[in-house]
Amino acid sequence: MKGFKEFLLRGNVVELAVAFVIGAAFSKVIDAFVNGVLNPLIGAFGSKNLDSYYSCLKGPCVVVGGEVTKGVSILWGSVIGALITFTLTAAAVYFAVVLPLNAYSRRKEAEGEPVLSEAELLTDIRDLLAERR
Repeated sequence: MKGFKEFLLRGNVVELAVAFVIGAAFSKVIDAFVNGVLNPLIGAFGSKNLDSYYSCLKGPCVVVGGEVTKGVSILWGSVIGALITFTLTAAAVYFAVVLPLNAYSRRKEAEGEPVLSEAELLTDIRDLLAERR
């Protein structure tokens, strides 16, 4: 149990758990945007529900609620919807997190302040904690 506890309390595991929770909450925002804004825009040219787009390979095809109940079909509309959601999520993460962090790092390097690596930061934290003891 001690080894398991140490594993769970490592910084990387905790950070991953936080990122997962935030990502799950953020995906709901993206889903709402896709369903509330993009799907109606796409619906202006066709069907509002992308899941209704499919191609029948072996018919007759019957699709109910996004699932094929009879025949063999390719549900390419749901794939396009998932790709739109993924692209929007990736773009939002890039523009909201990655781009500002890269700009911050470039600014610090331009000012002449050294940008410490993760290992150097952890070493500094360890040394500070050792000084307190």
